[in-house]
Amino acid sequence: MKKILITSLTGIMSMSLVAQTKWSLDSCINYAIEHNLTVKARELDRMSGEYDITEAQDRFLPSLSASAGQSFNFGRGLTSENTYANRNTKNFQWGVNMSLPLFQGLSATRQLKYARINYRSLLLQIESAKDDITLNVISQYLQVLAYSEMLKNAQEQVELSDYELKRQEALAEAGKIAEIDVLQARSQLANDRQNYTDTENNLAIARLDLAQLLNLPSPENFDIEPIQTLDPVIMSPDDVYMRAMSSNNSIKSAKNDIEAAQAGVSLAKSGYLPHLSFTAGIGSSYYNISGIENPSFSRQMRDNLNKSIGFSLTVPIFDAFSTRNSVRKARIRELSAALQLENRTTTLYQEIQQAYYRATGARQKYLTGIETESIAREALDAIKGKYEMGRSTPTEFEQAKVQYQQASINRIQSHYEYILRTRILDFYGSNRRLTEQ
Repeated sequence: MKKILITSLTGIMSMSLVAQTKWSLDSCINYAIEHNLTVKARELDRMSGEYDITEAQDRFLPSLSASAGQSFNFGRGLTSENTYANRNTKNFQWGVNMSLPLFQGLSATRQLKYARINYRSLLLQIESAKDDITLNVISQYLQVLAYSEMLKNAQEQVELSDYELKRQEALAEAGKIAEIDVLQARSQLANDRQNYTDTENNLAIARLDLAQLLNLPSPENFDIEPIQTLDPVIMSPDDVYMRAMSSNNSIKSAKNDIEAAQAGVSLAKSGYLPHLSFTAGIGSSYYNISGIENPSFSRQMRDNLNKSIGFSLTVPIFDAFSTRNSVRKARIRELSAALQLENRTTTLYQEIQQAYYRATGARQKYLTGIETESIAREALDAIKGKYEMGRSTPTEFEQAKVQYQQASINRIQSHYEYILRTRILDFYGSNRRLTEQ
C-alpha cells in the first residue's frame, strides 16, 4: 500500500507540474533521462557490475567449512579379534576444514582487473544512453517549436483570407464584382483554415511525441518554452571530431571495451599456470559398540582429536586444449572490439560531417530566408494597399500572400534545422548535456 501511495502521489505531482509550468529544454532532457527505461536498465547492469567486482575480490578469501555425521550399523560385523559377531555400532564424527588460496595462476588478480574494466564500460554505456536521449529530446523539442511558429503563420494566412473575403463580399453587395469572386475567396479561406487545422494537428502530434519521449504520465496541458536563437559559430568538422574523440562517451566505451577484451585474453591465459593452496583441518570422532565397554563421549572426543595442515599444488599438464581454445576466443573478442571502435569512430565522423554541412547549408538558407521573407512581406503589404484601393486584382493579392507564406515556412524550417545541427555539433564537441545557451 505504501508503494502504491508513493507511486500515485508521484504521478499526481508529475501531472501537476505539466499543467502548471512550461518546460525548458534542460528540464525536458533531465526528466527524460531520469525516467527513461533504457537508462534504468543500464543502471541495473551497473549494479550487477558492482557485484562482479565484489565477487572477484572475494576470491582472495579463504574458504571454511564444517561437517558432522552420525551413523548406525546393525547386524553381523567383524570384531577386533577378527571374528564375526552380531553387534550394533554407533559412530559420530565432526570436522572443520579451511582452504586458503596462495597462488591461483593469477586468475583472481586478473578476474578482478577484468571486472573493474567491465564496470567502467557499464558506466560509459549509461552515459552513452543518456547522450542518445539528449539528442532525441533536442530534435523533438525543436520540432515542436517549429510547428508552433508555423501555426502562427497559418493563423496569419487565415486572417488575410478572412480580410479578403470580407472585402469581396462588400464589393459584391455594391455590384462591383461577380458572385464567383466571392466564392473563390470563401474557397481560399476554407483552404487556409484546413491548413491551419493540419498544422495544429502536426503540432499536437509533435508535442505528444515529445511527451512520450519524456515518459510523462499524460500529455495534457504539456507545453514548452522557446529557446534563445543566437547565431552561434559553427566549428569545423575536424575540430569537433578531435574534441569528440576525447569526450564522446560512445567512443570512450568502445576504447574501454578493447581494454576489457585484452584483460579477457590475460585472464584466459591463467589456465596455463599452476594453483597452490594451503589447507588446515581439525576433527574428532566417537564410537559406541554394543556388548563391550566403551569410553565416554568426552574421553573419545579428546583422545580421537586430530589436526592437519597441508599444501595442495595443481599443475596443468593437458586440459584437452580448453585453455588454448579460451585464449583464442578471447583474442577474437579483442579483434571484434577493435573493429567496433573503428566502426564507431567512422560513424561519428560521418555524423559530424553531415551535421556540419547541414548546419552551414541551413544557416545560409536561413539568412537568405530572412531576406526573402522580409521582401515577400513588403510585397504583400504593398499589394494589400493597392488591393484596398482597387488597383490590384484578387489574383495578385493571393499570389503575394502565397509567396509570403512559403517564404515564411522556408525561413522557419531552415531556422530550426540550423539550430538543431549547430547544437548537435556543440554537443559532440563539448559533450554537454545541458544545452541551453
